[in-house]
This record gives sequence, C-alpha cells and structure tokens, in this order.
Amino acid sequence: MTTATPASAGSSADRFAGRTVRCGVVGVGRMGRHHARVYAKDLPGCTLVGVVDASPERRAEVCDKFGCKGVETVEQLLALGVDAVSIATPTVHHFAGAEPLLKAGVACLIEKPLAGDAETAQRLRDLSDSTGSCLMVGHIERFNPVMRAMQKAAALGQPIIPRFMQVVRVSPMTFRSVDVGVVMDMMIHDIDVVLMMMGGREPDFIRAAGVSVITPHEDLCNAWLEFNTPHGRCVANVTASRLALKTERVTRITGENAYIKIDYGAKKGNMIRRIANEIQMQEMRESLAAGRDLSSLKWDQLVNIEELKVDDGEPIVAELAEFIDAVRFSRRPSIDAEAGFANVRTAQRIVEAIKRTM
Repeated sequence: MTTATPASAGSSADRFAGRTVRCGVVGVGRMGRHHARVYAKDLPGCTLVGVVDASPERRAEVCDKFGCKGVETVEQLLALGVDAVSIATPTVHHFAGAEPLLKAGVACLIEKPLAGDAETAQRLRDLSDSTGSCLMVGHIERFNPVMRAMQKAAALGQPIIPRFMQVVRVSPMTFRSVDVGVVMDMMIHDIDVVLMMMGGREPDFIRAAGVSVITPHEDLCNAWLEFNTPHGRCVANVTASRLALKTERVTRITGENAYIKIDYGAKKGNMIRRIANEIQMQEMRESLAAGRDLSSLKWDQLVNIEELKVDDGEPIVAELAEFIDAVRFSRRPSIDAEAGFANVRTAQRIVEAIKRTM
C-alpha cells in the first residue's frame, strides 16, 4: 500500500531566510474562513495579509476578527505582497483565481476538487509546471487524525497490498455545493484516498450508477473501480449520498496482510494483521485439513487486532502546515497538481459512467 508522505524532498534551505510567510485567502465563506483563522493564529511563521471575497460583509467580518486587509480582486491581493494563498471559492472560479497567482510565482492551495472538469484541472497542472509555482489541492481527509494513524500503523509491518476497498460516505442534504453532483462534492474525498492507496494509479475500469432526486445532478452514486496492478487486481466499491438520514464516513480496506477499518467521523479505527500469530494459524489449517472439530476456537485469537492510536490534531492545521512547509523549502506537496488532476479525471469518468446507465 502506498500512503501519503510529507512533501517530497526539495531544497533544505529556507526560501524566506526565516521571515514570516505572507498569506492570503480567496473566498472566505464556510471553508475559507478556517484557512484565514489558521494563517492568522495557528501557524507559527505565517501572517494573514489579506482576503478576497465578493461580499463586503464577509470581508469585513474576517478582517475585523484577524486584523488583515479585505480586497475585492486577486490582483489587489497580489499588490499586498503575498507568498502563499488558499483558494476556497466555488469550484467554477478556481482557475480564474489561481491563474494570476501562479503566473506571479505565488504558491496556491486550491480547495477540492482542483477543478470542475479534467480539462480545466489539466490547465492548472500545466500552469503550475510551467511557472514552477507550488500548487497543492485541499483533500483534507488525508490529514484526518485517523488517516494519519493508519499510515503510521501500516508503516510498521509488511506492506498492505489492497485487494478490496469498501467506502461509504453519506449525509443529509445541506444544500451546499449543489452546483455539482455528489461525485464532485463528496465522493471526490474518497477517490483521493483510494488513488493514494493505489500509488496514484487511476482505475482501469469503472462502472457506476447514480440517481438525481433533489438537484439536476446525481445526488447519490455507487461506483465500482478496478485496478490492474503489478500485484494483481484490486477493486474499490465506493458509495456516496447526500440524501441520507444520518452521516456516515467509513472506509474498509482488505489487503493481503491486513484488514483496516477507518471511521472518519468518529476519528477511530482498527487494523487486523493476518500474520500476527502465524504459528497458531498454521496449526489451525492443519487441524482443518485433518477434519478436526474447531467449533470452539475463537477466530480472533488467530490474528492481532490493533486499535489505531489517533491524536486530536485539527486536519486543516496539519494540511496548511504541509502547504507552508512545501512553500518555504521548495518541496512538492503530497497532494500536488498531478494528484488533483487524477482525482478530477477519475470523478469525471464516474459521472460519464452514470450517464451511460441512465
């Protein structure tokens, strides 16, 4: 299993020679105001210089709270001298917000998804490559404490080669992000994690079904993704719905050497390693082959059940800490433009597969 790693190696020298990184936020709605708060209060070595928002009321509220300057355009934000900017506008505005920043050499963290379609995502990826400007995509589930705990636990044993992944992400309708379907709105989180598990490999085959109930787009979807890897085939069965009566965000990973369950909402999980009691396992197999009665045997004694050790770190703080580290030391973030592009292209393929079944 390939898991997310810190930003890849770059220069060990601090580009800013220890000075404060000047940060900004484009779009200070529900998510953007959290970015503003972290830059202003929770990340040492950063300062919130300014924010952009179409609403004068939202600009004023954030500026009063965090002592920054509110402006109407990205160009005005550039004039304030920013080094790194979060873009938390609706997806349709991501390219327009990021283009002048990337061209000016300003690093960008773009909230998920990178873009609303693969063509625009590719343009952003190519722009980042051509300008050399850092681009990170805000797939925040990678920084969920339970995901970090899983990565640490998985690194301590034999490689966990995924064979089957079952993912459920459902919640009641909030009437946010209704400009896109549930695949781009919610399932994109799990697409990112599934592709990460597959080392960035996109699925070789996709089958999907979806239903539109409230919005013009699919409001629930089930996608079947198949990956042909050097280790064999892996299947991911991913379900997303924004029409549920309760919230559930659970991922189950069955691998060659372990089974992992992750509950994002509860921030807990466990790992069952098959090889923990190999001697007892072999004795059990020999007994089965000999036809002995094993009905009194407790199967969980044959494996090691490990509860994941989960910290209480806030995901967005961890996410922005990696972003600023990548900016300061010229490192490639773990969720770079290439990963964001692959996620969008896979999501688009799922939506296209839905349309073929309607």
